[in-house]
Amino acid sequence: MSESTPIPFPQSEGTHSVFQPSKQDLEIEFAEQFAKLQGKFVFCIDHKELAGQLNALIATQGWKNIFCREEKLRKNLQDQGLGDALSSKDLGESDAAITTCETLVARTGTIVLASANASGRTTSVYAPVHLCVAYTDQLVYDIRDALVGLKEKYGQQLPSLMSFATGPSRTADIEKTLVVGVHGPKQVYLFLVDRH
Repeated sequence: MSESTPIPFPQSEGTHSVFQPSKQDLEIEFAEQFAKLQGKFVFCIDHKELAGQLNALIATQGWKNIFCREEKLRKNLQDQGLGDALSSKDLGESDAAITTCETLVARTGTIVLASANASGRTTSVYAPVHLCVAYTDQLVYDIRDALVGLKEKYGQQLPSLMSFATGPSRTADIEKTLVVGVHGPKQVYLFLVDRH
């Protein structure tokens, strides 16, 4: 008979977070934390404004090829007049990739992605720029809340990969100098659409 190893700090394993709840709206908390990590945050009141903001960004950046593997997202954006830029069929040749996400963690400014999403494992990390579309009802305060939500959504069939993207890829492994975009996108834009 094997004995299980006791949890060293059982009081930390309860249902309560060790972090104090946010004193401001989750949208504001997320935007502040995301911006601190060099993420670019855009709030949109509806899909029409989302398409307008995306069109303006694409024009400003001069992007010609945006990769979008998610059929529902692509159709929604095409219905709003954003069709020409979404023509890229090759992720490796794209200027940017656009995805949705599972949830957003306000306390850390983190985008939670999963392989069960139609964008799969590579779309959010392979293109030089990641454009993520999320909704206000996807915001949670802490990572614990995100994990609980994923368990409720997928039950015993959790996705094979869940990634927590907190801003653009960065490392200081090279002579202690911060370098952005080494292991993933150099820029991350989060478009938060109001859905209350």
